[in-house]
Amino acid sequence: MRLPLCVLGLLGVLRHGGASGFPLDKKVSSSFCNAGLLELSLGKFRNVLLNQTNPVEAVIRNIASNVTVVIFQVHAQQSNVVISFDKNPSVNSSGTGVDRGLVSILRPQQSVCTWYLRSLDASQVLSTAISIPYMEKDPIPGACNLEFDLEVDPNIYLDYTLVDIHIKFAPANLGYTRGANPPSCDSGTGQNSRWRLRYDVYQYFLPENDLSEMVLMSHIRKMSEVESIKANGIKMLTLTTDDKTNVYFSSLPGQGVIYNVIVWDPLWNTSAAYIPVHTYACSFVDLVDNCSSLSKLSTKVFFTALAVLGLFTCFFGHRFWKTDLFFMGFIFTGFFFFVFITRVTGLGYDVRLILTAVAGIIGGLFLAASWWRFGSVLLCMFIIGLVLGFLFSSTVFFTPLGDYRVFRDDVVFWVTFSSVALMIPVLFVGCPRILNILASGIVGSYAVILAIACYVYTSLAYITLDLLRRVLNDYFSRAYTNVPFQTNDFIILSVWTMLALSGVTVQLRRERSEVPFPPHPYLTWKRERERRSTNVLDPSHHIPPLRERIHNKLLHIKEFFQKEQPAGERTPLLL
Repeated sequence: MRLPLCVLGLLGVLRHGGASGFPLDKKVSSSFCNAGLLELSLGKFRNVLLNQTNPVEAVIRNIASNVTVVIFQVHAQQSNVVISFDKNPSVNSSGTGVDRGLVSILRPQQSVCTWYLRSLDASQVLSTAISIPYMEKDPIPGACNLEFDLEVDPNIYLDYTLVDIHIKFAPANLGYTRGANPPSCDSGTGQNSRWRLRYDVYQYFLPENDLSEMVLMSHIRKMSEVESIKANGIKMLTLTTDDKTNVYFSSLPGQGVIYNVIVWDPLWNTSAAYIPVHTYACSFVDLVDNCSSLSKLSTKVFFTALAVLGLFTCFFGHRFWKTDLFFMGFIFTGFFFFVFITRVTGLGYDVRLILTAVAGIIGGLFLAASWWRFGSVLLCMFIIGLVLGFLFSSTVFFTPLGDYRVFRDDVVFWVTFSSVALMIPVLFVGCPRILNILASGIVGSYAVILAIACYVYTSLAYITLDLLRRVLNDYFSRAYTNVPFQTNDFIILSVWTMLALSGVTVQLRRERSEVPFPPHPYLTWKRERERRSTNVLDPSHHIPPLRERIHNKLLHIKEFFQKEQPAGERTPLLL
């Protein structure tokens, strides 16, 4: 069996190596061909192909005497890997997952550590492994574990939904010398106990629109050791021992994210890192709605149609006033209707989206009809101002301001959010035309951005999506809503800015010499009707009533389908 394994290993290296930071060197190739033996060096990453039938023995030799703990970890993209202390793994001596690690507490005079690796898939799985040493004053991640199977568990456990991501980990303990008894986890809460430890949670975003395993393998190295985590990761929060060791983040389906935790001992100013964990918040194996095709067809149709109307409104909204009212009424009604039916019904997503479109059309027509009948500019501009205000307020909370702890409270959040949203129509109450042009330009162009997000990932879609999540989910307030902002986002932000500025500028120049708003449609129609009824010289005065005109039209249609009578004289000639 050695020759096939070696050949498969070399083929795997040729397929995976030599790109994205994986050089094809002698050390890498030997890890596949030496009969399942993986020689490691402390702090050095090694790539290895794993399979189900032949476990790989990972060995590290010549460990220095000042090293008290070695954390060994292995990472794969989507296939679970089993890592264990024994060739026949047990529940208490092994871990299974795509990102797993073990802690080896070294005995006096010990200089060699051994672990065993294999995959759960029948096919070969590309993985990367590293062993990281720590000294006696460094804290030990997961050494006060009371929840998970391993006695010392340095792993971060991750669960995700379409809404949020939940990570949890076991508390750490203080470091100690080889052969000594570990400090008690519950002996006290003073500065000489584990209660002085602090936990810094870090987040790292993979490149957008890139789901390749080579990219993951190269970037997860940046989140494995303390110094590289601090240099590359984004510090999201700090937990004390009094806090629960679990954190929630907003879910970003299709976007790769790596999380890790650094435990810090403020007395000795030493740190240690847990095992980094990654997620794409989606499935690679599902046939529908997988990581490569997240947007449903119904979503694409809905937002593409909305983008066409939004693009027209962006440049011509104020000129075509009723179309502008229909667009804003559609958004206003559709948003609240979608929230309502999602809250009170269990209908499928496609059905809810269709009903939302119908409700939006009715709402848009109703707003346009209310203008025709009542002619209230103030009422119409209040609705339009609210739409722009909601978008502006969502943008404010899309910034890092939205992750402030004070806004975890729903009352504080919604009062602040509503105040910011209402500020827009109040500020522009004296210049409604300017408000309408700004709203049509900004909101119309953002509709185009939402359509782009259905085809290409962009974080700008989460400006409004995070608001919708918070309305629909009672516990979304606990999630941190940080998102990546990379090249695609800068390009799409430039497109949004260009469209909004162009639309507003074109409308301001075109409308500067025109009346602010059209005259009241109902009063205009009523005056015209009275004028036609009293002025007999007006040709429109002699227009038949509507009922008679409809009757005449029906007679014309009926005559069209009647058989034509033959020509010729039908009466006898007179003699």
